[in-house]
Amino acid sequence: MKKIFRFFLNAVPRPWLIKLSYIVRPLLAVWLRGSRYMDPIDGKRFRSFLPYGYERPRENVLSPSTLSLERHRLLWLFLKQQTNFFKAPLNVLHFAPEQAFYKRFRQLDNLQYTTTDLNSPLADVKADICELPFESESFDVILCNHVLEHIPDDKKALAELYRVMKKGGWGVFQVPQNLKLESTFEDPTITDKAERARIFGQYDHVRIYGKDYFDFLRQAGFRVSEIDLGKKLSPEKIDYYRLAQGEIIPFVEKL
Repeated sequence: MKKIFRFFLNAVPRPWLIKLSYIVRPLLAVWLRGSRYMDPIDGKRFRSFLPYGYERPRENVLSPSTLSLERHRLLWLFLKQQTNFFKAPLNVLHFAPEQAFYKRFRQLDNLQYTTTDLNSPLADVKADICELPFESESFDVILCNHVLEHIPDDKKALAELYRVMKKGGWGVFQVPQNLKLESTFEDPTITDKAERARIFGQYDHVRIYGKDYFDFLRQAGFRVSEIDLGKKLSPEKIDYYRLAQGEIIPFVEKL
C-alpha cells in the first residue's frame, strides 16, 4: 500500500492529487487508526502516519486524516499557542493554501480569508507572487509556506509580500531549509527535472535555503524572529505529533 502511495505522489500532477485526496483521505484515516500518534490539527490518532517525499521519501510523516506534514502541524501549534490568529479580527492572505488548513481557516468567523496561487484549485485569486493584484498594506497576516523555493526571483516575491502586508502585520514564511548550510545554494542552469530533484529535493524547486534565509527576510524589510517551538515540547510530544526536530519557524513582522 505504501509503495502504491509513493507512486501516486510522483506520477500524478499536484492539482489532481488535491482532488483525489478528498476521496482517498477518509479511507486512509480508517485504515491507519490507532493510538500511537496524534494529528494536533484535528485531534485524531493513528497507529502510523504515511510516507511522503519525492526524491528521498520520509517515513511516517503524512497524516492520514488532514494530509498534514511536519511543517503543517508545527505551524498549527504555533498559531494556536503563540498568536491571536484564531481570535482577533484579521485580514489574512494565504499562498498555496494547504488542505490541512483551507476549510478550517475558511470557517473561522474572525478571519477575512483570501487564498491565492497560480495553479491551486483552492485559490480564490489566481496570481503571480511577484506581481500581486492587491493594494499596498492590505493584509494583517500573510501565510506563505513552501512557496519561495519554487520562485526564481524570490527577492521580488519578498518585496511584494512586504508591500501588501499592513504596518503592524505579521506572517510566517516557511521554506525547506538546510540549517547546516551557511549560504543558500541555487543554480539556474540546472533545468532537468531529475537533476533538480536530486540536488534540490524536488523537481520544481530552484534552490536550497541555508541559514542566510533569515537575512534575506530582514533585507526585504521585515523584523524576523527565529522560533524553535520544539524547544518548548518534550521529545515524546515531538514524536507523538510527528514533528521535525529543530525546525525553525520564520516569524516576520512589518513595523
